[in-house]
Amino acid sequence: MRTRLAPSPTGALHLGNARTFLVNWALARQRGWRVLLRIDDLDGPRIKPGAAEEAIDLLRWLGLDWDEGPRFQSAHPQPYRDALVALIEAGHAYPCRCTRSQILAASLSAPHAGDHELRYPGTCRPPAGQQADAAQLDDPSLAWRLRTPDTTITFADQFLGSQAFNPQREVGDFLIATKGGQPSYQLAVVVDDACQGVTQVVRGADLLASTARQMILYQRLGLGTPPTYTHLPIVVGEDGRRLAKRHGDTRIDHYRKQGIRPERVLGLLAAWCGFGPPQPLSREDFLDRFSFDAVSTDRVTLTPADEAWLVAESI
Repeated sequence: MRTRLAPSPTGALHLGNARTFLVNWALARQRGWRVLLRIDDLDGPRIKPGAAEEAIDLLRWLGLDWDEGPRFQSAHPQPYRDALVALIEAGHAYPCRCTRSQILAASLSAPHAGDHELRYPGTCRPPAGQQADAAQLDDPSLAWRLRTPDTTITFADQFLGSQAFNPQREVGDFLIATKGGQPSYQLAVVVDDACQGVTQVVRGADLLASTARQMILYQRLGLGTPPTYTHLPIVVGEDGRRLAKRHGDTRIDHYRKQGIRPERVLGLLAAWCGFGPPQPLSREDFLDRFSFDAVSTDRVTLTPADEAWLVAESI
């Protein structure tokens, strides 16, 4: 069995994704999975200089370790290219010239208008049987979309139970490459997980709906059985929205620079995992006491009391 910790250097490690990584690591160490550290660094324009190195350093500071890596997505582009060519030549993918503003305009009267993710209305979808040309992959004016079937995909999430999604009804023909042939998250994560033998995916519930899209890609690419998925409720602010700058500075490095010890950060994360009131914990203590059965399926809310406890030793 193998899992992966996969931070993205598009942003800083904060309390929310640190909790997910910690639970993933604890499950792996308790159940004997091998851990791969993978840096998901394909989102070029959003990559922040030094963010990958900082994420690695902070994971170590928290006490997490791994058996393989770090492995950077950007260091091995050929498997993504091969997958894109295979999808195009099989008639599963087609080029798209639509801009986000055009998709937004078309979505204003659609049933899913206003959702976090816009539904693609199929503007550029060619007639069935019309073959795209893989030589167009490098065209900077073209993105690429997957012909997505109008069918319900079901799977058993190891934490949230039975799930069902219809990607065509929810997002339409989704992107598998941005303009110029850069692989999308959905494609890259499937190619990587399959190539690297990942059998256990533990991540935030904000990616729950992505699972159905990734399962379609596994089937279209002939990659065999997808991993087992475990989605954890995300951490939100008191407004119910996922942690962001509007909730203050929740970066792990922000607390470290205040002189807060990793044991105190682990103590708060442990409280969010069902340990009871927060108390400082070592990595070994956390691993010894962690029980997946105690983790709640409810979203975690970062409260002023949580923040006050966390920073108390720096005051």
